[in-house]
Amino acid sequence: MSATTTDPAPAVRSRSAIRSLLRLWPYVRAVRVRLGVSAVVGAGASCVALLIPLVLKWMVDGPVSDHDPAGVWLGGGLILLLGLLEALLFGIRRWLVARPLAGVEAAMRADLYRHLQRLPVEFHDRWASGQLLSRATMDLQILRMFLAFPLVFLVVNTVTVLIGFAILFAQSWLLGLVLLAPAVPLMIMCSVFETRYALAARRAQDQAGDLATLVEESVLGIRIIKAFGRHRSQARAFRAQTWGLWRTEMRKARLLSDIWAVIMTLPEVAIGAALVCGVLQVADGKLSAGTLVAFLSTALALRWPVESIGFLLAMSNEAATAADRYFEAMDTPEPDSSGRTARTGRTGSTGSTSSTSGSENDGSAAKTTDGTGAGRPSDGLRMHAVRFRYPDAPDAGPDLLKGVDLHIGPGETMALVGATGSGKTTLTALLPRLHQATGGRITLDGADIADLPVKRLRELLAVAFEEPTLFSATVRENVAMGAGPEGADEADIVRALAVAQCGFVERLPQGLDTQVGEQGLSLSGGQRQRLALARAVVGRPQFLVLDDPLSALDVHTEALVEAALREVLADTTALVVAHRPSTVMLADRVALLEDGRITAVGTHAELLRDSAVYRHLMSGADEEPDADGESGADEEPDAEGHPDLPEQHGAEERTGEADEASAARERSDAR
Repeated sequence: MSATTTDPAPAVRSRSAIRSLLRLWPYVRAVRVRLGVSAVVGAGASCVALLIPLVLKWMVDGPVSDHDPAGVWLGGGLILLLGLLEALLFGIRRWLVARPLAGVEAAMRADLYRHLQRLPVEFHDRWASGQLLSRATMDLQILRMFLAFPLVFLVVNTVTVLIGFAILFAQSWLLGLVLLAPAVPLMIMCSVFETRYALAARRAQDQAGDLATLVEESVLGIRIIKAFGRHRSQARAFRAQTWGLWRTEMRKARLLSDIWAVIMTLPEVAIGAALVCGVLQVADGKLSAGTLVAFLSTALALRWPVESIGFLLAMSNEAATAADRYFEAMDTPEPDSSGRTARTGRTGSTGSTSSTSGSENDGSAAKTTDGTGAGRPSDGLRMHAVRFRYPDAPDAGPDLLKGVDLHIGPGETMALVGATGSGKTTLTALLPRLHQATGGRITLDGADIADLPVKRLRELLAVAFEEPTLFSATVRENVAMGAGPEGADEADIVRALAVAQCGFVERLPQGLDTQVGEQGLSLSGGQRQRLALARAVVGRPQFLVLDDPLSALDVHTEALVEAALREVLADTTALVVAHRPSTVMLADRVALLEDGRITAVGTHAELLRDSAVYRHLMSGADEEPDADGESGADEEPDAEGHPDLPEQHGAEERTGEADEASAARERSDAR
């Protein structure tokens, strides 16, 4: 199991934090009024706090100097009212932003989820799930916290500092200059801190995504870990990544402590120097005691806005990094409404074998607006010079599919056979456009799938994969997913379960309403595969793609499923990936995929007679075909001139087993 899977985004890149944060504006625009009002209210609360030193000045120079108790009580009451007003305003500020910003976070998460659902499979092949999960959770929480606190208080504190220094200079320009002296070194230190902290923050968030990936893989693969006794190695990998993240967080803490120490020390030194100068001026009669008290009180009131610069910058940099990570995923372009991408090689087949039947149809005739080809004779499924290579494949390497030509007539079932790694599963993934063909074209009843809207394509065609994936939902919900947006009624679901021989559902605790658990792991492999098959047929699709859908079934259950499938396939154009003769027997014809091309098409008997490669694949014999395509084994033809191969007897026996199983089921139903 991989423990170091990362996303393909750059770990650190040069960027402006302000430019990164400005990209949040489309989401903030809807709540800009409340954010603006909250900033104004916060600034008002800070200004109210700055009035308290002025009241103190009046008290010291007035009632205190005149020994007026009534004036002292009045001044104390004013300070208390100002304090209560400040607290009230800050409470209103928080109320103004709490709900709207939670909505902003929810909207961004919904957009990210919707975008990820629309991105092609190639994107998800490159990106680790933990990285995407951390962007949808941790990074968005950081952005919400930034909008709720640092963004507002960067404005509030800036206004507070400007007004506060205006008050200080109005009271004593000399003492004001003393307090302003640390401004230049503080700006230099903050600039250095911002650069270093941004690097550490990005590294920490990427490492957190890697750690989430490792935990997710360990949980999903817990059976493998336990079966092979790999818990210690996984624990070591977990500790290594945890300590790596810990070291990065410690670096962030050291950077924050350094800047915090500087930000706290320089203003304290400046206040001490101002105090000494102020006392000397009071002693010389150049400054009143009340003015000095007001000046120092104002300076102390400005300590929080100045000292908060450190962690406000830290949170802003973390938010900028989180915004970068969020938009790295969001910037990946989606396919257009038809899912069309740039394609090449849409010319005729070159050098391909004669693997199609009937006249060639380029699918260029007029189609209806929904792209279904309604009003034209049905053409079935046609592949014309289809080529494919994975995006990350070496440029010098050959294509995986090198020009596939295949025609499956309306209502026909075609079995696709080939050696492991020949590209069968990849070819089936091109039909629902999970991958985009890099050349050629694929048509459904004459309509190019590249021109069909994705929604319409998925209505026409359904897929059952060899490795079924179920969701943490009920049996009913998992099966109904294949019915499309219009949904499926109870009768459709029951029919699909019957086709897939899912009688075990009746024995589940809540029947159709039983939760199958994460990835359906509470069920056996055969049960999951049958539910996936039911999901594929529930919507009665016109075209059906089955990727070895019976590989996890026992012989008797397989025979029952095959018997039921024949009824479905009778009215459906289907492509079935097959590895066993029993699955091949479901098909009207068989196509042999070899070296990225269809090299032979015919019935099972014809290919057994004419293709040594096919005989080798079906028989499982150890000897390989020689260079001339002939098998190394001696073969005795039967009375009709056909080789007497073991696989033929196996197919006959399997057919007999299917008949016996069907008869047994009929007897059981009669009882």
